[in-house]
Amino acid sequence: MDLSVNYMGLKLKNPIIVGSSGLTNSVEKIRDLERQGAGAVVLKSLFEEQILMEQEKANDQNDFDYPEAMDYMKAYAEEYTYADFIKLIRGAKAAVDIPVIASVNCVSMGKWTDFAKKIEEAGADALEINISLLPSDIYKTSAQNEKTYFDIIEAVRKQIDIPIALKMSHYSAGLAHLVRQLSFTKMVDAFVLFNRYYAPDINIDDYSITSAGVLSRPENISDSLRWVALLSGKIKTPIAASTGVHEGEDVIKQILAGATAVQVVSTLYKHGITHLPKMLKDIENWMTEKEYSELEDFRGEISYERFDEPQAFERIQFMKYFGGFE
Repeated sequence: MDLSVNYMGLKLKNPIIVGSSGLTNSVEKIRDLERQGAGAVVLKSLFEEQILMEQEKANDQNDFDYPEAMDYMKAYAEEYTYADFIKLIRGAKAAVDIPVIASVNCVSMGKWTDFAKKIEEAGADALEINISLLPSDIYKTSAQNEKTYFDIIEAVRKQIDIPIALKMSHYSAGLAHLVRQLSFTKMVDAFVLFNRYYAPDINIDDYSITSAGVLSRPENISDSLRWVALLSGKIKTPIAASTGVHEGEDVIKQILAGATAVQVVSTLYKHGITHLPKMLKDIENWMTEKEYSELEDFRGEISYERFDEPQAFERIQFMKYFGGFE
């Protein structure tokens, strides 16, 4: 079976990319992921605040755009710094043959974008920009929030020539239109749907804010599956599906919906990285059963543009399926 894909100009031996996480924070781990069959890796993210912290050290300043995040960033930076990130890129590129994609987690366009050039110079095959956009400011309009995407990619594109993947937030008043407009800029080489956010919960015993769960669950695939299907036939830019991809079956679903690749993290934390070969084998077995020889044979077969009942992806009401429940 030919499982290879062309993802934003990068040749992947299969569509499974290990996403940004603690699984990709060392050369040894990345080498193990390659041995288990990963098609590519996205390095553990460097945060905008970390980059700013490093840039400001020489001036001995502490005026950051997001001071409430600094205590966390100072602790985080102790184990993972600006220099460590560059070292990881170089080490990974020397150790493996699969594409190595750097990752930056950001919330604004600013001085940090200059660092993108160092990422390219270190040898990264591409840069994934993880824009953590939560439109919670009541004084900002949707247009003002979404302008952040355009400002960031324009600033970064001026710095580098390597491909840029944009990891999107699903928070948008006009998500389909936003993605389409971003694709028209020709500055984005791939979209990753979607950014997985910290989910808050409340402990009613001690009145503290806790996490509702860090790892995704299989049922979380529905959001990305819907939007991959809705967008894949309407834009030419490749799409990688993220969140809820736990089994080979999930990879097949996303390819059928039109995805070029998928990103996995949670399932590898749950089952170990030896789960990768099983996922790949399940894909091959299904393709054999359906008499497909390569992924292109069925990519987008159930996308909005090609499926007989495309309105199924737009349906958000329960009536058809649950109207008889009492």
